[in-house]
Amino acid sequence: IVGNVFGFKALRALRLEDLRIPTAYVKTFQGPPHGIQVERDKLNKYGRPLLGCTIKPKLGLSAKNY
Repeated sequence: IVGNVFGFKALRALRLEDLRIPTAYVKTFQGPPHGIQVERDKLNKYGRPLLGCTIKPKLGLSAKNY
């Protein structure tokens, strides 16, 4: 939603305080095709949050290994 602005070194503090999505846009989203239980079953992960993140080059990981 915000992008990489939270990773800028020049910023000392930043907080997203409000997000408004136009009603017309929301109406175009019909929802997910299935629920969280299907995802948990596919991943065989239960009893904890499911997180997704992207490893970025600035973390120092080499392209050779990743």
